[in-house]
Amino acid sequence: MNSSCTAQKLNGKVAIITGGASGIGEATARKFAEHGARAVVIADVQEEKGRQVAESIGSDRCTFVKCDVTDEEQVKSLVKSTVEKHGQLDIMFSNAGTVSKCPQDTLSLDLDAYEKLFTVNVRGMAACVKHAGRAMVDAGDRGSIICTASVMAYCGSAYSIDYTMSKHAVLGLVRCASKGLGEHGIRVNCVAPGLIATPLACGAFGMSREELEKRFEDDFVMKKSGYLKPENVADAVLFLACDDSKFVTGHNLVVDGGFVPRGL
Repeated sequence: MNSSCTAQKLNGKVAIITGGASGIGEATARKFAEHGARAVVIADVQEEKGRQVAESIGSDRCTFVKCDVTDEEQVKSLVKSTVEKHGQLDIMFSNAGTVSKCPQDTLSLDLDAYEKLFTVNVRGMAACVKHAGRAMVDAGDRGSIICTASVMAYCGSAYSIDYTMSKHAVLGLVRCASKGLGEHGIRVNCVAPGLIATPLACGAFGMSREELEKRFEDDFVMKKSGYLKPENVADAVLFLACDDSKFVTGHNLVVDGGFVPRGL
């Protein structure tokens, strides 16, 4: 990392990234540090991975906090400890999420599995928005909250309906929260990635990164640009976190390379 060659778009900012131990969260943590964030707090249930990422970025800049977003008290404590340690919270990237362990269609929907997924993808997201929003209001009306949605937030799905419903709910949360927090000067947006071969996605499909990218290569319009990577989404999150987007709120920024989901 050579920060001297990079515009410091987040100079002095303090950020929390949930689900920051791998995939999009890890790429965003590195991007935030590269752009001058004073403190990046990685929150995840993957303790070993989270600590490794934080250490690789640098303990002077990045720390790890174990946090299960399904437990509101843990989210509240995460926000509180960040503010107490660093004096402020400028950015919340609510990125933690999960996928179904098996195909979920309309006629065989496992409602217990559906509830577990919603607890992470919707309840956890709402808890992060709630407590980050409170901290930002208390600090004097400032801040940016970004949530991770999905391309599935604007289309239907035959075989992943619980995940698809949860991402529609994230989009609804962002639209509502942007209205409620806008009067406080707090922006709320989301990113909607297309399919990326993250560890979570590879595990869900039971494929390696190379196998997954090959499986869905025909679903991307921008074939000459290569495969969609976590770093591409991190660039979009950076835009929504910094002052380049200071008049953008309630927006769903799609980062999908023209992805047209088939067979999902």
